[in-house]
Amino acid sequence: MKTAFDRRHLLQWMTLAAGASALPSWAARPAADPWPDDSRVPGGIARLSLGPASARPTLSFNDAPVLVLGDMIEWTAIIGIPLSTTPGQYPLQVQADGQTREKSFTVTDKKYVEQSLKVSPKTVDLSPEDNARYEREAAHLKTVMATLSQPLPMTSSLRMQVPVPGRRSSSFGLRRVFNGQSRNPHSGMDIASPTGTPVKAPLPGKVIDVGEYFFNGGTVWLDHGGGLLTMYCHLSQMDCKVGDMIQAGQAFCKVGATGRVTGPHLHWSVMLNRAMVDPALFI
Repeated sequence: MKTAFDRRHLLQWMTLAAGASALPSWAARPAADPWPDDSRVPGGIARLSLGPASARPTLSFNDAPVLVLGDMIEWTAIIGIPLSTTPGQYPLQVQADGQTREKSFTVTDKKYVEQSLKVSPKTVDLSPEDNARYEREAAHLKTVMATLSQPLPMTSSLRMQVPVPGRRSSSFGLRRVFNGQSRNPHSGMDIASPTGTPVKAPLPGKVIDVGEYFFNGGTVWLDHGGGLLTMYCHLSQMDCKVGDMIQAGQAFCKVGATGRVTGPHLHWSVMLNRAMVDPALFI
């Protein structure tokens, strides 16, 4: 069975045999790791080798299909681990070439720090009208988060560029306390940047939702394929519509201070098999 190492050295031998004095830089160095970092903790990612198969294997985790990338020589499962996951071992059933194989991975504990914030009281203690709005929006967003399209091309990299320049003002997984009241952990990365700063897509994707939400303010969701979604919140402007195809590096919205915020910034979330995971693992 040929490995990536074998193929690289075969390329070197073929080039030298042809009389080339040196390989071009892209061939002489091993390619950058195209997958997100392996971090088997709540809110992290498990990368599992599935070995060779004639077609893409399939498997699920937490009743959601898992993203599988690679080729017939080596397939890799990229599994998003929800923040609520209890540490322990998790078995998986892998379907490949008409057979079922068992795999498993272990999730270890991670302690996330706590962050206290002061925000408008009406965004913490909701009025009946605001609560009704929130529940309607939550029901809609549940359908958005269930989006599942075909995976990215097998040669694609999942490495992402940070969508905006700026200081990371809040990291993923922080235990949030608003006006002294505990709320859900932070499900993304906050990047402090001035209102109006263009937000650029970290990967090619399709716009699957554009809206104004009670907590998230101006929001855009992108679908990158195979259950990999990204969300951009608190926007001042959304320069796209549902159905638009966005290229990597293309500006499609602008930073703002809408929704529940303490100042202008971009909230950037990454979702994989319906689990919010740490965006830093993709950078």
